[in-house]
Amino acid sequence: MKRINTILVTLLLAAISGAQNLNRFPKPDFESGYQYPDTHYALPNEQLWLFIDIFLLVALMSFVAWAILKKQRRKPIIWVSVISVAYFGFFRSGCVCSIGSIQNVALAFADSSYIIPVSVFLFFILPIAFAFLFGRVFCAGVCPFGALQELVNIRNYRLSKSVTAVLGVIPWLYLIFAILYAVTRTSFIICLYDPFIGIFRLGGDFGLIVFGSLLLIASIFTGRPFCRFLCPYGALLSLFSKVSIWKIQITKKECINCDLCHNACPVDAIRSPYENKVKEERMQGVKRLLMYFLFLPLIVATSAYVLRQFSPELSKSHKDLKLYEMVMEQERDPQDMISVELEAFYIDGGNVEALEEKVNAVKQEFKFFGTIAGALIGLVLGLTLINLSLKRSRKTYEIEHGDCVACGRCFSYCPQNDFLNLKYTGK
Repeated sequence: MKRINTILVTLLLAAISGAQNLNRFPKPDFESGYQYPDTHYALPNEQLWLFIDIFLLVALMSFVAWAILKKQRRKPIIWVSVISVAYFGFFRSGCVCSIGSIQNVALAFADSSYIIPVSVFLFFILPIAFAFLFGRVFCAGVCPFGALQELVNIRNYRLSKSVTAVLGVIPWLYLIFAILYAVTRTSFIICLYDPFIGIFRLGGDFGLIVFGSLLLIASIFTGRPFCRFLCPYGALLSLFSKVSIWKIQITKKECINCDLCHNACPVDAIRSPYENKVKEERMQGVKRLLMYFLFLPLIVATSAYVLRQFSPELSKSHKDLKLYEMVMEQERDPQDMISVELEAFYIDGGNVEALEEKVNAVKQEFKFFGTIAGALIGLVLGLTLINLSLKRSRKTYEIEHGDCVACGRCFSYCPQNDFLNLKYTGK
């Protein structure tokens, strides 16, 4: 009995001690009206950097135009290339880039609800404006992709004309499909498969890094393979460079056909007077061109029809069709473990009929835009054949301004240039 009394007294003392502790440490009052201070994070001034981007873009293109057209010097192009690779490449991680801006502009034209950022539009339009005025000065060294290839180039092994002609079609096809996938809101394939972005960001998709590295290795031995055979923006700039107001010249004096500049161009943009010297009657050439032009509509129509028929396959890369396929598979064979996309779809209500309507709308879009894309592909193929068949005699060495990337290598090969006369004669 005495032991029981001791236990009861102990419990009573513990209870009293607990009550005192409760009084000493009262429960927190969450209704006291205390106002927590606002948390502020120091964000970088992106608008300032975008202003610097645009300013530097215009300044570098203007400097290249001055160096190429006025001074005919290559050394400034090298310095511009170094600045571009350092700033637009590694510091700004290759974004925003003029090449990828094609997709934003295409989507803005197709979708009125999409508002294109001003900086992206300026990166798209400014190099085009400069190409129309001065040629492809953007490609010379302002574009970080072209600049990186230019800096590693040591030797230039010439490719055959047939190989160059075939590979030269790829940028146009790339451009057309990039626009097709952009206007259908499928994906931005230029950004998705950018071969140099992983190099500039020092990380990324392993396959793309390997591809970019292989392009750089190829650039050591031949001039700018990406610019010539892949870049869709370069293809677009070539159109405006062909009709540029102030054109690049090998020399401002009369060409003496010394043949020294023949192999100077890394992108084979110099045409010699000895090309296409096959003599033929004028009427024979006219008949051949008329035949090509008569077949051109047939090539365009056939290509448009083929791509229209193939549009259902192309549309499968759209996110709505991917989701629809997953939903149909889940409906046929329900699984306990489902993807994040399916889970989000069912959480939002999971209206299969509404999703099917979206899918049908996407397929119709692909049919419409696929037909246009196919027609453009046919037009590119037809005009390429016509261009290959053209035979024009030349009396002097001439620059093919659509292909010329304004690198300035040819200037140092021409003995007619004043700075070379000063260098070698001392006058």
